Amino acid sequence: MTVAMPGTTPRTESVFKPALSLMGGRMIAFAATFFIPVVLARVFGPAQFGTYKQLFLIQSSVYFIAQLGMASSLFYFLPRGPQQSGRYVANSLLFLCVAGLGGFALLVGAAPQFARSMNNPALSGYMFWAGLYLFLMMLSAPLEMVLISRHKYAWASAAYALSDLARAAAFIVLVLLFRQLEWLLKGAVMVASLRLVFTLLYFRKEFRDSLQLDRSLLKNQLAYALPFGLAVIVEIFQASLPQYVVSYLTDPATFAIFAVGCLQIPLVDFAASPTSDVMMVQMQGRLTQGRMQAVLDIWHDASWKLALLFFPLAALVVVAAREIIVVLYTPQYLASVPIFMVWSALILLAAFPVDGVLRVFAQTRLILALNLVRLAIIAGLMKWSLGAFHLLGPALAIVLAALVFKVAALARIKTLLETPLAKLLPWRDLTNLLGATAGASAVALVVKSQLHLATLPVLLATSAIYVATYVTLVWNFGLLNANEKLAITGWVQKVPGRFAQALDYRKG
Repeated sequence: MTVAMPGTTPRTESVFKPALSLMGGRMIAFAATFFIPVVLARVFGPAQFGTYKQLFLIQSSVYFIAQLGMASSLFYFLPRGPQQSGRYVANSLLFLCVAGLGGFALLVGAAPQFARSMNNPALSGYMFWAGLYLFLMMLSAPLEMVLISRHKYAWASAAYALSDLARAAAFIVLVLLFRQLEWLLKGAVMVASLRLVFTLLYFRKEFRDSLQLDRSLLKNQLAYALPFGLAVIVEIFQASLPQYVVSYLTDPATFAIFAVGCLQIPLVDFAASPTSDVMMVQMQGRLTQGRMQAVLDIWHDASWKLALLFFPLAALVVVAAREIIVVLYTPQYLASVPIFMVWSALILLAAFPVDGVLRVFAQTRLILALNLVRLAIIAGLMKWSLGAFHLLGPALAIVLAALVFKVAALARIKTLLETPLAKLLPWRDLTNLLGATAGASAVALVVKSQLHLATLPVLLATSAIYVATYVTLVWNFGLLNANEKLAITGWVQKVPGRFAQALDYRKG
């Protein structure tokens, strides 16, 4: 069986163009969301900034757990049954409404318990607004999933962009005006309310009379979603357990040091989520046609495109870790730098969206089992790692558990895609890419060692040299084919025009 490598993947099978469209929407909002922690770290002291981190840790944990996979299940069902899309969406909305109300009641009713477990009495006073924000966001969770599943990539891109822009504006403006965490949460509720109104209006217009409940379809959705939802619950536990433990054992200011070190680079989610979503939709279509070779080509294409971005991004984070932390959070968070450097390994692993492939093949029980293994590794190493490496220990445990998960998932994907290990991934291209990344890192480190400037100029200069070197190596040494170069060039040329159109649409 001949496998198409990244340079020869048919254009009709590529996830590149639709994923780039989705990434464009997320990138428009990147500049705004990038400044949220910058502003909050300067307006709030470490204790209040730690409270903000704890609040959204709790909110996000409940948000993803309460969905139990019902929103994500639309990626599986809508491409398979387009004539019944309205019923699938209605079932999901009902489930998410009930789950959202339960999440709201949990946050409000258990506020004192959360405050005690997080060693922060101030949390109780914010739980009502956090719970209301949770409920509203639960109901609008399926928006982008429906748009992507119905191949409306431009609309999904706009939804991502406008939602993130509005959220960033509400957070930053209200905090600057009132300098209180409560107003940040009120702003979040306002944005979530607007998003929900748009979601319901769109669903009503898109599905009309077919937007109605269907018990028989609901059973199928639950049979698929619940194992995946349980896997998500375990994933949330393993991802957040170190933060809860650190929060319990320390004070909010120390927790802020750890949370800053575990900084989530927005660009990772902006690129990984749309690419995985498009990959799943396209794989599902090819799988129903019995085109296994095309499914493998799509997997290669998605992994390669993400590696093009994430390999150099992870290296740049390590090269400029100190400058990034100081510029974003001021020198009082210098202790976060080693944690941040270890945490960057997760960016490398994000280049391989194994969860999406397993979900396409309905391997939700396997996802659950692998997440249980990951949770066991983290829980088993937590006490020892904290004692041996202090705040660096939990980060090391998380990275190790993530690596085990990826390797085990790849082993299963090898069987599902009916391919030998040598053709499971574009190994040669990935090796060459690592070489280009290492070369760019070496050049950037040499330049950085010769700079004797303030922190921000050093960060800008180092990043510019790194990006320029990496792009030069990738562009001129055969790592991209002609179609990929053409797609990137066209996308870059179109971004200003699309941004202007979005502004004109909002004004109109």
